[in-house]
Amino acid sequence: MYVSCRTDPIDSVSAPPILPPQSHADSVFSEPRYPANWPVSFSFGDIASKEDIERWDIDIMPDGTGLPEGSGNTEDGQVIYRMKCMVCHGQKGVEGPFDKLVGREPNDGFPFGKDVKYQSMRTIGNYWPYATTLFDYIRRSMPQNQPGSLSAQEVYALCAYLLYLNEIVPQGTTMSAETLPKVKMPARDRFVRDNR
Repeated sequence: MYVSCRTDPIDSVSAPPILPPQSHADSVFSEPRYPANWPVSFSFGDIASKEDIERWDIDIMPDGTGLPEGSGNTEDGQVIYRMKCMVCHGQKGVEGPFDKLVGREPNDGFPFGKDVKYQSMRTIGNYWPYATTLFDYIRRSMPQNQPGSLSAQEVYALCAYLLYLNEIVPQGTTMSAETLPKVKMPARDRFVRDNR
């Protein structure tokens, strides 16, 4: 076995002290033993300000809790969709190359649990349980090349347009924090809450 014999100042400052071995019982039932000169805090980062927390706390609940102020309609949503979404999802939300966004099952059937071939056909219109969480998903992750860059008004408009394309709301609909939670998605009753 070879041991380094270096004694330059850098090694003596940066090398952690060697602690005596602890028994298994000591390590499980007692506080860990730190060197006498161990700092109380390592001072990594900063304390999050109220503004920092508000910027990060953007989740939207199924009942609409957390939806921001603002509104958007289907007409504006169509313009935004063409500028920021069409390249990935196609002109009408079905052409791709990425996931289909538009599609309903006849009589709002729900074949996904019965046949694996349907799993790739999940869309907003036949699988998404809450319109409010559609807002949450779009705001956090879209567009793919600039996630989180859309304003609340743009996201409301996109939700209105995508719900219109899926024949869930009529053309001309305006979505807001008041109207979006009232939209009943075709697949809502197909999901069971499991709060394990």
